[in-house]
Parts: sequence; structure tokens; C-alpha cells
Amino acid sequence: MSDLRRVSTGAPWEEAFGYSRAVELPNGLVLVSGCTSIVDGEIAGGGPYEQAVNAFNVALAALKQLDLGREDVVRTRMYLTHARDVEDVGRAHKELFDSVRPAASMIIVSGFVDPSLVVEVEVEAYREAPES
Repeated sequence: MSDLRRVSTGAPWEEAFGYSRAVELPNGLVLVSGCTSIVDGEIAGGGPYEQAVNAFNVALAALKQLDLGREDVVRTRMYLTHARDVEDVGRAHKELFDSVRPAASMIIVSGFVDPSLVVEVEVEAYREAPES
């Protein structure tokens, strides 16, 4: 599938686990891997709101490498370790995507690879085919 475009951000787990931060398919769909609030090897932001904003910004930075932006996002998934964080993470999502209104899911999970993380997000975007 040579028509795929892949984005790497150099995060250590990308190399260690063999994945790309984002993959653009020939049909214009862009899938962004799970993103957390780890920036430069450190957790940026302690609370669920801050972690959600930072995680979404990691995903948006990957989209930017493909010349896409927030307005191209069509689906988000938010994974949280505690139901008590739903409002904070939802507020972060609304601030970032209220004008876009992507399809969204919020799922409670048992934990992440680093127990200090309370939020992980996935983003899907779509690039319309150019007019022919």
C-alpha cells in the first residue's frame, strides 16, 4: 500500500512498538494513534482537563504535518481512567471542537502504560479529494 502517508513524531514508543503517529489512507481518511499528555518525555499537565488539551494538541500537531487541521477532524475517541473526569475532559473537547462537531466517544478504561496518565485520545480526520 504505497499510497499511504505516515507521520512519525519521534516519540520513543513509536520506534519501540513499531507504529506511526498518523496514517493517511488513499481515500482521504487520516487515523491518528492514541495520544497522551506526554511531551518531550514528560507528562505535561496534571489534571484531566490539562491532559486532554495536551493530548489533543499532540494529535493536532500530527495532522498539521499532513496539512490538516482541527476543521478536518471527523471523529474523536477519549479514553479516561475515571468517570469523575468526564466533565473536565468533555470541557476540553468542547473548547477545541465545538465549531467542528466531530462524532465522539468517551470510554472508561482500567489504566494506561503510565499510571500518572488519566486521558488518552484518538482522532480521525478526512481530506476531501481535489476536484478533477
